[in-house]
Amino acid sequence: MAIRPRAKDRVVLGSRQIIRRPDFRRAPVEPVQSPDSVTTQRTVMAIRLLVGLGNPGPQYEATRHNAGFWLAERYAKSVGVRFRAEAGFFGRVAETQGLRIVLPQTYMNRSGQAVSALARFYKIAPEEILVAHDELDLLPGTVKIKKGGGHAGHNGLRDIAQALQTGEFWRIRIGIGHPRTLNLEQEVVDFVLHPPRREEQARIDDAIARTLEVMPELLGGSFESAIMKLHTRP
Repeated sequence: MAIRPRAKDRVVLGSRQIIRRPDFRRAPVEPVQSPDSVTTQRTVMAIRLLVGLGNPGPQYEATRHNAGFWLAERYAKSVGVRFRAEAGFFGRVAETQGLRIVLPQTYMNRSGQAVSALARFYKIAPEEILVAHDELDLLPGTVKIKKGGGHAGHNGLRDIAQALQTGEFWRIRIGIGHPRTLNLEQEVVDFVLHPPRREEQARIDDAIARTLEVMPELLGGSFESAIMKLHTRP
């Protein structure tokens, strides 16, 4: 079927009528840029799993080795969530706004079971995991944030790194001191499985309180800001 020219496509010059043909040439197409050629702002991952390290049972509740439990429990209380036993995840688990908090119930040297089970099920990357643990190399009252590194003899960290096949997760290192630096005649194993002295406990509690103040930044991925605040004591 012939296409009749539209009135607006007719041009009259004197006694002649000229039909202006429509331009069917396609506009030039912008080349599609590959992801590698586009400059994008680097996105920092938020934390999706908070792990408190310690040993289950009332006999260990107040011991130095449970400092990670103390922090995770206090954070859960501050946001109004409760822990529930999750046998499939080898621990007690709480949840708030997409964050899961776990207290492994397998004893310290099998902590990786709980962490790896949660990470696999919820597809959580190592960089999205924050582990709170007691730290012999820091004095009571000191707390440091770091990503990656070795385990420095800490059985909980060792087992998590083995289970995840990487040590590239975030850590909250809660200082408990070392028996030698605290002038105590105790072996390390005995030291970590005993409660801190009163003045040490007060300093550890203060360090945990200061950490809780920057938890929104830590969990949101603003690590540099949180570290600057936490590592700079007033």
